[in-house]
Amino acid sequence: MTADSDISVQLVRNATVLATIDETTFLVDPMFTPQGEMPTVTDNPGAPEFLTTANQRRNPLVPLPDVDLSYDAVVVTHRHPDHFDEAAKEELDADVSLFCQPEEADAFTDEGFTDVRPVDDEASFDGVTIHRTPGRHGHGELAEGMGPVSGFIFEADETLYIAGDTIWYDPVEKTLDQFAPDMVVLNGGEAQFEQGEPITMGVEDINAVRDTTDATVVVDHMEAINHCLLSRDELRSETENVLVPEDGEQIAQ
Repeated sequence: MTADSDISVQLVRNATVLATIDETTFLVDPMFTPQGEMPTVTDNPGAPEFLTTANQRRNPLVPLPDVDLSYDAVVVTHRHPDHFDEAAKEELDADVSLFCQPEEADAFTDEGFTDVRPVDDEASFDGVTIHRTPGRHGHGELAEGMGPVSGFIFEADETLYIAGDTIWYDPVEKTLDQFAPDMVVLNGGEAQFEQGEPITMGVEDINAVRDTTDATVVVDHMEAINHCLLSRDELRSETENVLVPEDGEQIAQ
């Protein structure tokens, strides 16, 4: 990060990022499981039995990069295992400040975390205002079955929007209009099952965001989980002015 940057995002892997606003760093959606030591998404406990995937490789598909995981607080957009896993539960300090959806606060408390901060609408931490934003994890009944998901706005001198696992729909557009973020992080990969439509953003969704905002647009959630079928190269070739970082790469605003 350059000396005059107010926002930087470092992709760790999948949706795990280190988001720095002013001088405060949030670890978002920690997934620390070593390569290949997690089942496919359809074999995870609690996954609907009717869902199948064309790709049956074990997760994560890639190793954790060598990244300095220094942070001030943790944010979890939702508790799917590719966003919060057993390895993160074991590694995180029990007293870390942990921001989450209200529906999932009790689960973190039951796991022994002592500073769980559910965000109904907004919260603050170290001079940063945190707003929880809507998300829709897919289309139709499948989205309902995927459970509640959230995005988060981080607002200080500049504004960062981490959209979470969502498709493009009206509340995402309204969030962009309301907060006019300087940087937007989208979960791409066009994650999908053999049933139903994609459950995270693909090319069309990302281009819709690009057409709606003047913000720097960054796309993660790529090439790390077995149902994410859209590659980085494909996304880069079909979009303009969209940044698609490699694991470990940092982007500053």
